[in-house]
Amino acid sequence: MSDLPSCPACSSVYTYEDGDNYVCPECSHEWPKTAAASIEGAKVIRDSNGNVLADGDTVTVIKDLKLKGSSLVIKVGTKVKNIRLVDGDHDIDCKVDGIGAMKLKSEFVKKV
Repeated sequence: MSDLPSCPACSSVYTYEDGDNYVCPECSHEWPKTAAASIEGAKVIRDSNGNVLADGDTVTVIKDLKLKGSSLVIKVGTKVKNIRLVDGDHDIDCKVDGIGAMKLKSEFVKKV
């Protein structure tokens, strides 16, 4: 099987090479071969509903989250502003009002 990348526009797997470009036969999208490496290497972080998250977004907690080593709980509906996306087990670095600096998993938040 070939190692050609999927189409970034429609995610079709039927792409082919045409000179210095890749071409998608389904949506007619063309993109340079040099751009394909940066598209595949980018990690996309999504919330619980599948929306793509970005630095600076505001999210809402969808589940009560107990903090290890303390009796504090982050309640459902707590808004967290100005998130920062990071690599690792916990995808989000943020500050929660009343609690402080925190790391959250993207599966427990939704974008506002």
